[in-house]
Amino acid sequence: MRALEAVERKIEQFIESLDDKEVIAIIKKIPAGKRLRAKLMLEIAGDGILVIKAAAIIEMIHAASLLHDDVIDEALMRRGVASINALYGNKSAIMIGDILYSKAFYELVDLDKEIAKIISNAVVLLSIGERKDVVLSQSFNVNEALYKQMLYEKTGALIEAAAWSAAILAKKNPKIFKDYGRKLGIAFQMIDDILDIISDSKTLGKPAFNDFKEGKTTLPYIYLYNALEKDEKKYLQSLHKKSLNKKEQEWILQKMKEYGIVEKAKKEALTLINEAIALMKEAGEKNLEAIAYEMVNRSF
Repeated sequence: MRALEAVERKIEQFIESLDDKEVIAIIKKIPAGKRLRAKLMLEIAGDGILVIKAAAIIEMIHAASLLHDDVIDEALMRRGVASINALYGNKSAIMIGDILYSKAFYELVDLDKEIAKIISNAVVLLSIGERKDVVLSQSFNVNEALYKQMLYEKTGALIEAAAWSAAILAKKNPKIFKDYGRKLGIAFQMIDDILDIISDSKTLGKPAFNDFKEGKTTLPYIYLYNALEKDEKKYLQSLHKKSLNKKEQEWILQKMKEYGIVEKAKKEALTLINEAIALMKEAGEKNLEAIAYEMVNRSF
């Protein structure tokens, strides 16, 4: 996809303009990832100069958030390779994240004021969501509403902003695309949370069952807790924030299978995806239906 290559070149230009060889070298070691936010913007608004720039800015913001996320989670792997904090330490990872955020905001001021506000507010929500994730991880959370609000803020808000700002650039109905992006973002993170349980470490590019070890009580665990008997509830809680051995992992998987937990959680994500697809059918955007399916029908 030539337009996506243009986004990569724009990111490289932004990074090279930092004029610091050491910083540039570290940033180049950050895995590019799927570029889902950029793909979404290009599909909505085409490959104009402003679209390319906005997509590059959002991808830099996303990369910065992941650097900080890895430090908070003490993650040593990211997309199958050593994380920046594992290679250079937490201090460097945080500062590189700050540099990416700062450079993104520097370039953001050249865009339309409305778009700048949408994207910058998404970063505010992302930061609030990250903090909520940390707070919720301190104990075994069974509040589904709190979990879903955190998902929207931590992940959904930036995908929402990508779709929303792209619609403005394309002079399309911003409300429809904003709603589409929001539903897509929440569903995307729900699927991520499910994959942490059902995929293997090699496929994920990070340890499986890592979320629960970090204290994150994601949707499948909330559903499982509500389905279990009293003694089983206590046992599940005893595994929280623990490095699970094979037997413990197998117990969780067996109980999830027994109660149809994974299917129930997937159904929740698919409900959001189907709502997003209905919006795109209404808007006559067939290609965006495919992007929605791609976000949920994946193994990593």
